[in-house]
Amino acid sequence: MTAASRGDDGRAAETLAADHLRAKGLAILERNVRSRHGEIDLIARDGATLVFVEVRLRRPGRHGGAADSISAAKRRRLVAAAREYLAHLPRTPECRFDAVLLDDLDAGRIEWIRNAIEDAG
Repeated sequence: MTAASRGDDGRAAETLAADHLRAKGLAILERNVRSRHGEIDLIARDGATLVFVEVRLRRPGRHGGAADSISAAKRRRLVAAAREYLAHLPRTPECRFDAVLLDDLDAGRIEWIRNAIEDAG
């Protein structure tokens, strides 16, 4: 698979994830927010809660499933990127980290994990 097709698949996965979260009542605020620590795929609002969303697409048979690809180092980068984002807000809202996992580009096979990163400290 080429880097371009991986990028296309990644964008398609993020679109599926955003559509899924919207259907569940979340408002998508931003996509692909970059910081010096990395990228936050989606930022959403669930009521008064700000939600940082990691979208993972991992095809079956490729070194474990989508959930396996969120390493401790990746979690640390997500938390650091979120802290940088929050530093630019006038006040810090309640926050959580969710993950949307896909093993294929199929809206019927999306797994949404709320509070995927429990300890953001």
